[in-house]
Amino acid sequence: MSKTLAKRAYKYRFSPTVQQEQELLRTFGCVRLVYNKALETRTAAWYAEQRRVNYAETSAMLTGWKKTENLAFLNEVSSVPLQQCLRHLQGAFVNFWEKRAQYPRFKGRKRGKASAEYTRSAFRWRDGQLTLAKMDQPLAIVWSRPLPEGTEPSTVTVSRDSAGRWFVSILVDTTIAHLPPTHAAVGVDAGITSLVTLSTGEKLINPRHEKRDRVRLALAQRCLARKQKGSSNRAKARQKVARIHARITDRRRDFLHKLTTRLVRENQTIVIEDLNVSGMLRNGSLARAISDAAWWEFRFQLEYKAAWYGREVIAVDQWFPSSKTCSECGLLLDTLPLGVREWTCPGCGVTHDRDVNASRTILAAGLAVTACGGGVRPTRQRPARQSPVKQETQPARVGIPRPQV
Repeated sequence: MSKTLAKRAYKYRFSPTVQQEQELLRTFGCVRLVYNKALETRTAAWYAEQRRVNYAETSAMLTGWKKTENLAFLNEVSSVPLQQCLRHLQGAFVNFWEKRAQYPRFKGRKRGKASAEYTRSAFRWRDGQLTLAKMDQPLAIVWSRPLPEGTEPSTVTVSRDSAGRWFVSILVDTTIAHLPPTHAAVGVDAGITSLVTLSTGEKLINPRHEKRDRVRLALAQRCLARKQKGSSNRAKARQKVARIHARITDRRRDFLHKLTTRLVRENQTIVIEDLNVSGMLRNGSLARAISDAAWWEFRFQLEYKAAWYGREVIAVDQWFPSSKTCSECGLLLDTLPLGVREWTCPGCGVTHDRDVNASRTILAAGLAVTACGGGVRPTRQRPARQSPVKQETQPARVGIPRPQV
């Protein structure tokens, strides 16, 4: 049986002691300071001299900062997380230059989660116990699942989310056995009422995790708005709101993991649409529902699990008119309003459920891409003056169109 060599992260919760918490909070603050100072320096160098500052130069700057009187406290924490944050900044700039991401942003003390990354020289792994640099005791980790046998951590990332929960992510090099091959293939049509509709005719209802806690969340946010800024009660109210958001996120991620794992186990080929989710979120009427559906996370999990277990994920073009194309005879309708959930093909007379027909047409288009030697299409820029939502305005014709590859 073939296997895949992969770097796999295992995430666990832990409860730090008072001394460990103080050391980690100090490290988080130093990491944030170094990252922001390096970002400021690189930005100023570009605007003043049109010069790009690389990682080596910022690393030398860090050495100089530690020798100054105002920043001498940087020597009190481990140097490895400080160097790692400079590497992360370099990666953020590379992604920006290659147009994969926006310009790097400054890290805020109250925005997002705080984290610090330790490489092999900054922690000790002995007898299943993890001890970080500058600490005397190992972390009290809740081992919800064991690490693969014979593996040792190569990188450890410690983080605290906005709800005050502490996590440690342990990265290991491991081998993952491929699942037994199968001839099954499935087309997946993402939606809001039904989270996904499969080409087998099965519809999975959207749990709407955010909607279930919307009243509770609104009450907590209203309570937060009444608190005086800077007070301890406001901090407590902010953490209460964060805990509700964390509960929603955890339930959503757990549901998607179960769904994507099932699809990968049962099918050799999975065909999806290459949706422009970030563009669709600009629709004020559907932004909340689309965010709650988490289509981007669904695709992300599908793709990395398929790579692990020897499966294939194919993404057809977002402009492919899957809903308006008959999956039986290939006739393409001129128009099909969103309110029409069932329609009868004028060519063959077959009555279609809109979503089921779309998933079957997506499957046919994806298999055509595979037969022609294609693969996953990269996300491309949408045409000018068109909505980021999939458009289906092509003239009627017979035959399922083959996506360009």
